[in-house]
Amino acid sequence: VAAQNCRKRKLNKILNLEEDVRNLQTQKESLEKEHCQCSKSISWMKQKLNNLYCDIFSRLRDDQGRPINPCQYVIHCSSDRSVFVIPKHLVRSEQKQNNEKEQKQK
Repeated sequence: VAAQNCRKRKLNKILNLEEDVRNLQTQKESLEKEHCQCSKSISWMKQKLNNLYCDIFSRLRDDQGRPINPCQYVIHCSSDRSVFVIPKHLVRSEQKQNNEKEQKQK
């Protein structure tokens, strides 16, 4: 009787583990689909952002009326929703300063 009960418990554990495996496989498939959808969405948003960026720079002009070179400037959005066009070299130097501050704090 003890051996029979032991075999029964073992069989139940195996069945439970098999069910867990099936559930995890279903969950994995679901997460893979979600990941694919998220990747597509991110790609679409990046394309839209790039189009917007190009559109903005195609309309911007400097003081002499010449188009602004997007390779030399970046668009910066602040937390108060203000939008600025900033020379890239200023952004790089600001990032360096921030990185140095972070390293000093560590």
